[in-house]
Amino acid sequence: QLIRLATIYPVEFIVRNIATGSLTKRLGIADGTVLSKPLIEYSYKNDDLGDPLVAREHVLEFNWVPDAAHLDLINDYCLRINDFMQGMFRGVGIKLVDFKLEFGKSYVDKQILLADEISPDTCRLWDVSSEKKLDKDRFRKDLGNIMQAYQEVARRLGIIHEESNISEVKFGKPRAVDFKKK
Repeated sequence: QLIRLATIYPVEFIVRNIATGSLTKRLGIADGTVLSKPLIEYSYKNDDLGDPLVAREHVLEFNWVPDAAHLDLINDYCLRINDFMQGMFRGVGIKLVDFKLEFGKSYVDKQILLADEISPDTCRLWDVSSEKKLDKDRFRKDLGNIMQAYQEVARRLGIIHEESNISEVKFGKPRAVDFKKK
């Protein structure tokens, strides 16, 4: 991996190929609807506000990205990354449902950089045949076997040894902790 110091734009770029999650809830679209072309949505990165969806005009008005040309370039990058990843995952029997990307500007040469990880934590990935979820939705929806799902993605991509000795970590249900005052 290449690491560079960058200023991160406060926008998440969400690329959707299949309708699911918040998109289906917001718009009443059937879960699993294949979109005619990739849809790019913008989310303002602000945990206190719940990372709200915003329009292109918000991104430009509040200077979250320097100008329209930069935003257009980032949108092009999103679509190119989507094309690459769809082909890569399709080749190993996985549907790339959607994913989020973050970008920034390099301090050194002012280039726009992809500035975050791409992993099953940032993508929705479904098995082509069974539509089994192989991503963070296993955690979000309490489906269990999150480690096995991530390992399955890595195994199919050929980035984990077939005989690796990684096993699932069992976490109990969260519970309140009482702190005693001294």
